[in-house]
Amino acid sequence: MPPSNSAFVIAIDGPAAAGKGTLARLLADHYDFAFLDTGALYRAVGLQMLIEGSDLDDAEKATETAGRLDLGLIGDPRLRAEETGGAASRVAAVPGVRAALLDFQRRFAGHPPAGQPGAVLDGRDIGTVVCPDAPVKLFVTASAEERARRRTAEIEGRGEAADYAAILEDVKARDARDMGRKDAPLRAAEDALLLDTTNLAIDAVFLRAKSFIDGKLSSRDGA
Repeated sequence: MPPSNSAFVIAIDGPAAAGKGTLARLLADHYDFAFLDTGALYRAVGLQMLIEGSDLDDAEKATETAGRLDLGLIGDPRLRAEETGGAASRVAAVPGVRAALLDFQRRFAGHPPAGQPGAVLDGRDIGTVVCPDAPVKLFVTASAEERARRRTAEIEGRGEAADYAAILEDVKARDARDMGRKDAPLRAAEDALLLDTTNLAIDAVFLRAKSFIDGKLSSRDGA
């Protein structure tokens, strides 16, 4: 069951490279809330399968891997590699993998670590599946072209070669998988605030989100 206690949950969803991770961290720091990048859990499953040489399309193996996930991989630098991102998108389409990681995410949201008053979770299905009763739901998006440009700049910033056309193709393919899967497809919750970051700086996105959240907090405190 979704978490239901006094913890204030901010659920942030959206496609890859839309800026939701950056926004989530800024909000968590501002409100002193716990932060969980749920995508890192799926990336860790994908990375573990890559390390073990497992078939990414083997649903049974993916589910088994998620059940014994090595959380130590969350800090592995390979977690942010393009190959790992593609693997994460593939294993995330497996219902068994999502079920194995669902309880962990809900426990984090319902009982933030260190006694913090709230939690910020970002991913693909936080507002629709993991925490459908969250008082704040944000959906962060941007055009595929802009997201591919950002990913290209990020890779080149690390001193690595990047092929914009190939990255754009991968972004579109990942979107199709995420939005087309039968289990917990990527979509905005009906009551989510839509934030299109295509032509917005992160500061402007943060201020829009903060204004929305402050309103929700005021309503709760005044209830």
